Amino acid sequence: MTDKTARRSVATTLPDFPWDTLTEAKATAAAHPDGIVDLSVGTPVDEIADVIRRGLDDGAGFPGYPTTSGTSALRDAAAAALIRRYGIADVDASSILPLIGTKEAIASVVSLLGFGPGDDIVIPEVAYPTYEVGVLLAGARPVRSDSLFALGPTNPGAVFINSPSNPTGAVLGVDHLRKVVAWARERGAIVISDECYLGLAWDAEAVSILDPRVSDGDTTGLLAVHSLSKISNLAGYRAGFFAGDPALVAELLAVRKHAGLIVPYPVQTAMLAALTDDDHVAVQRERYLNRRVVLSTAVRHAGFRIDHSEAGLYLWATRDEPCRDTVAWLAERGILAAPGEFYGPAGTKHVRLALTATDERIAAAAARLTVD
Repeated sequence: MTDKTARRSVATTLPDFPWDTLTEAKATAAAHPDGIVDLSVGTPVDEIADVIRRGLDDGAGFPGYPTTSGTSALRDAAAAALIRRYGIADVDASSILPLIGTKEAIASVVSLLGFGPGDDIVIPEVAYPTYEVGVLLAGARPVRSDSLFALGPTNPGAVFINSPSNPTGAVLGVDHLRKVVAWARERGAIVISDECYLGLAWDAEAVSILDPRVSDGDTTGLLAVHSLSKISNLAGYRAGFFAGDPALVAELLAVRKHAGLIVPYPVQTAMLAALTDDDHVAVQRERYLNRRVVLSTAVRHAGFRIDHSEAGLYLWATRDEPCRDTVAWLAERGILAAPGEFYGPAGTKHVRLALTATDERIAAAAARLTVD
């Protein structure tokens, strides 16, 4: 008889869910007479464009099972959008795989690529927590490093990079990305590039790992992760896609078919509409730019230093004190921020402030921060 007590609980291998630790600060912020301004989570708050809603309706009458690979029209539209919006060349339908949101993809990709115990997976020193979670779920070992050359003889199975970064908003330039690709290829490692904020660059050019200036037109060993949550407000639709090495895409497709990881058909038609229309992207980008100007001005007025933040939906801010002290200071003013320690030991003196609040709430936060 099998000893059930010997079963390994996956949950015990994972860190605590970080946002569960903000209960007290959230209660303090919510007690503000003018209400809470919640800047702790990057959740879109703006309306979904009519063109996308019509796209969702177009798929609502489909009664059968959709394909894991997505429709050919969706894959073609995703490839065309990458070329049109970001200057990526040599990408076609065989390079695209739709995803049920990018968080599930990041959490599962290490496992689905066959990595496990004994494999090292490199993640950024300050990073979106799901990179580490995905590595731990696979039973592999996360290695935090922003300098691959400092790793010595390490031969990792994969390297996660994130540009523009969540949470810091830092942007990796062409030369840096070329070095990452060369280093990984010398060691046979896969590069997984989280590019969910690529369309939201403010003070620097954000470049895809698939850009020919980086890849020399060769996508071998490269996977880019793209999301429609940020630029199209489709967080609730769970809509994203992999792009890159056709061999890796085919491998992931084969596994995802068995697992039933299928994007619902109406979401596929909504994605098609979103990827075909650039006007709504420009409108949303302008909203975030305006909020960024208002909030960053107020944050600096309040004595914070903003580091990086050249792109993306967040301000990476510090008062050079423990981040939980800063979270408490902001909560007293009715503002909830994410402590930098959520993103790794190197973030313990920063907080992350999201631009994903309404114009009215961003203005309220700015007013509270500019009171002398």
